[in-house]
Parts: sequence; structure tokens; C-alpha cells
Amino acid sequence: MPARGLPSVLAAVIGGGILWHATDGARAFTSEAARRLDVAGSPRPVPAVMLEDMSGQRVPLLPQEGEVVLVEFIYTVCGDICQIAAADFADVRDRLQLQGVKARLISVSFDPERDTPEQMAIYGDAHEADGAKWTVARPEESDLDGLLKLFDVTVIPDEWGSYQHNAAIHVIDRNGQFSAVFDTDAVEKVAAYVQEVRP
Repeated sequence: MPARGLPSVLAAVIGGGILWHATDGARAFTSEAARRLDVAGSPRPVPAVMLEDMSGQRVPLLPQEGEVVLVEFIYTVCGDICQIAAADFADVRDRLQLQGVKARLISVSFDPERDTPEQMAIYGDAHEADGAKWTVARPEESDLDGLLKLFDVTVIPDEWGSYQHNAAIHVIDRNGQFSAVFDTDAVEKVAAYVQEVRP
């Protein structure tokens, strides 16, 4: 090979190595895929955070008595992605109930200032969240940033008072670890995974 071609080959090899490392061995080509691989490979412990639900009661984020907790992040006046995700969440709830799986679903508001218990109750009623199997809740302001960081949820305010955010179903297993992430419409995959991690 001519010497003048060597730098190009070296650049390609080095670039390929960087790409291989950055994409987790070519398994992840997006930040979302990388997040999911990271969580699956290294589950993250979830702190003992208490939330205020749509009835004004304090509820734990962590699983209780061997249950699995499924979490989505929302704000109640979201006009598109949250409404679609809520319909998917309802499908997950129905599937798990039919399978007899002990699971609790929580729609966690990242807009706790505006999402009062009354506002969350309106959202819950609209999507048939019963407050037991599925509830809508908000964290303390002091806990919000930590939760968003733990679950890798990106929330970007826009000029109209709304938010751009990533939507997913996050699984907290019975050991209290954030162990998996799924698309909101991956109902069968979520149900199958929860079946595997339940007691």
C-alpha cells in the first residue's frame, strides 16, 4: 500500500474503534438504545421516595410486598404524546390483570407545581386510573431532579408552557431496582418481562 494511503486507513480504523465503543459494540446507535442497554446490564437502585397521589395521599415509589412497579413520566395537560402513552399504559394494566400479575402503575408528573391532586384526578379519571392498580402522583420538588436523572428522562420546556420529553415505561423490579425500559406501546414485551421478574 502506498505510504500516502496509510493515514486514511488509520483514520478509518480509529474512527471505527470510536464508533464501536460509543455504540456499545455497535448494539446502540441512539442515546435511547444506549440507555436501555445500560439499565438492562446495570440495574439502578431506586431511592425510597414518597409521592403525593391524585387523592392527596402519600404513596411509595418503591414496590411493596413483592410487587413490580411500572412508571411513566407525564404532565397532565400534555395534549399528544402523554394521551397516547396513557392509552398504552391502560393496555398494560389490563394485560397484567388478566395474567394475575401483582403490579402497580404510576404516572409520575414532572410538573408538580401545576399538577395538583385535583388536576391529577382529572387526568386519572380520563384514563380510568383507579388509584390502586394505577395512580397519578407527583414528587416533592426536591426529589424531582434526582428522579429524572435516575430514569434518564429529558424534559425541555417550550415557549408555550408545554414540554418536550421522552416517553417510556420504566420497570422497578421487586428488589427495588430500575431494571428495564420499554416503548410505551410495547404492551406484550412489558407483560412478558414483568412475568419474568415477579416473585
